[in-house]
Amino acid sequence: MAPIQTRVAVALLVVASLLLFTGCSHFDHDWAATAGIQPNGLQDITGRWQGTWQSAADGHSGGLRCIVTRVNETTYHAAFFATYASILHFTYDMNLSAHPQGEVMIFEGQSDLGPLAGGLYHYDGHANSTDFFANYKCSYDNGTFTMKRPGG
Repeated sequence: MAPIQTRVAVALLVVASLLLFTGCSHFDHDWAATAGIQPNGLQDITGRWQGTWQSAADGHSGGLRCIVTRVNETTYHAAFFATYASILHFTYDMNLSAHPQGEVMIFEGQSDLGPLAGGLYHYDGHANSTDFFANYKCSYDNGTFTMKRPGG
């Protein structure tokens, strides 16, 4: 494995191990509690999302779930639950600044996942009531999130 891939794998393992027992059950509880939320209009991005993340830097990928809640007219809160290597799980949250453009919501945000996991991640993307797409990047990784509504 290349040095950067080893560093990424070790960082994700450490972060995932630290968060495995604290974030998973809380996220699963919130996931179950939001099962009945349905989008209200084409630009409504609130509710549950499910899909994958894909690293363009090294090809790693994994499962991804997200719960989006509206904070105010221009801010949404996104709680993520991601898997790595099919067995490691980690959670993190961020606020997204969003505005409507045509039939989608355009958004951006950032989250500091700590130095072992790449530090500050920047996100930008778009979503409507059925599809969620985002790009992410940090100091040594970049990639995409692609999600749909569960069951859709």
